[in-house]
Amino acid sequence: VLAEIPVGVEPEGMGVSPDGKTMVNTSETTSMAHFIDTGTHEVTDNVLVDTRPRFADFKPDGSQVWVSAEVGGTVSVIDNAKREVVKKIQFAIQGLRAETIQPVGIAITADGKKAYVALGPANHVAVINTDTYEVEKYILVGQRVWHLAFTPDQKTLITTNGNSNDITFIDTATDEPVQSLTVGQQPWGVVISIK
Repeated sequence: VLAEIPVGVEPEGMGVSPDGKTMVNTSETTSMAHFIDTGTHEVTDNVLVDTRPRFADFKPDGSQVWVSAEVGGTVSVIDNAKREVVKKIQFAIQGLRAETIQPVGIAITADGKKAYVALGPANHVAVINTDTYEVEKYILVGQRVWHLAFTPDQKTLITTNGNSNDITFIDTATDEPVQSLTVGQQPWGVVISIK
């Protein structure tokens, strides 16, 4: 163990900046994103976000970090230089109650142009334009979608759907689901190897 770093109550998600100098930890009960210097292992900034933050993901250029709030129902976009929230993205899906829309996993494309957000029991993935912060599309996937990951060529996004015990393959060119595959019970995370 190199260090133990005090953060907020119930630390959950972790994101690391592209240059490796900063990591962001989310604390569920404290509703904060904690910015940590990876060299000194010190917390340098605390940014208040919405209720029960789950996941943090940096844009590829390191300019922003996106933080999902499961109970708050939003994604907070934080300016990495200023360490302040510059935008809160909200979601609305026709026919669904607001409380069922619970943002969790986030995946941002390598070119930084699109962000995909898993919306938990809403059973959809939101596709967001990172320049305008507008939701361009909602993709229907399996039940209680949690995390997502790109294939190495970024042509496919894979989601884990906990309550339907399957994963969904999404074509990122069309943002359409192309296949679902049954896996074990309650799939939560997904990691894709290069080979």
